[in-house]
Amino acid sequence: MAGAKPTAKPSKRSGPQGPGARPRRGRVPALLAAAVVVLAGGGSWVLYGSDWLRVEKVTAGGTDVLTPAQVLAAAEVPVGEPLVSVDTDAVATRLRGRLPRIDSVDVVRSWPNAIGLKVTERKPVLLIRKGTGFVEVDASGVRFDTVGRAPAGVPVLELSAQHSPSARRFDEERLLHEAVTIAGDLPEAVARQTARVKVSSYDSVVLELAGGRNVVWGSSEQGAAKARALTALLKAAPKADHFDVSAPSSPAVSGS
Repeated sequence: MAGAKPTAKPSKRSGPQGPGARPRRGRVPALLAAAVVVLAGGGSWVLYGSDWLRVEKVTAGGTDVLTPAQVLAAAEVPVGEPLVSVDTDAVATRLRGRLPRIDSVDVVRSWPNAIGLKVTERKPVLLIRKGTGFVEVDASGVRFDTVGRAPAGVPVLELSAQHSPSARRFDEERLLHEAVTIAGDLPEAVARQTARVKVSSYDSVVLELAGGRNVVWGSSEQGAAKARALTALLKAAPKADHFDVSAPSSPAVSGS
């Protein structure tokens, strides 16, 4: 019709109207961010504020000489604290510092409300006399405890190297290390029979076995080969009283 105005087309920028209209794109990230904040806040509350995930029980295992009660007392795990906030490294450090007998410890969270302490104790391979007691030394040379009674099956060190020509080169600490190395190389069956490890110099070490039998060991070198040779000699000549494995390729036995 002449003179009629053209109908205006809807703008492309204007969004759909009405109850079924979708939210604008700019609102979606904001809604997602708000949801994340709510979920994170709820998760934090569950971990730190809820009574569901707090330490209620602490257990200790792996003990031999120590008792679980000693481990629990030294660990001082904060009962009642949120399980997630327990510093497991600090607990482990505290245990090793307060109980030197502990070689290593695993501190494990057991959800929802427990801490488990799994300890590994040091094992003595040699004893050093100290007054009326004995200092226990492990295979690494660590002196970790003093006991009043010698543990069964652990040899006692007898050091008499003061007048050795090599005394200046090999001091007592070095000789102790050598003795510990030798004791650690002994098969368990032989170690149980060994009463003393006598050290008069670096390359002059003698083992005193039960029944007055002696073993010339020499130095700590070739320890595994010497252990095998001694085991074979003890089986071949059980009544002998003198063994020499200082040269493990040609061992000797006498007194049989």
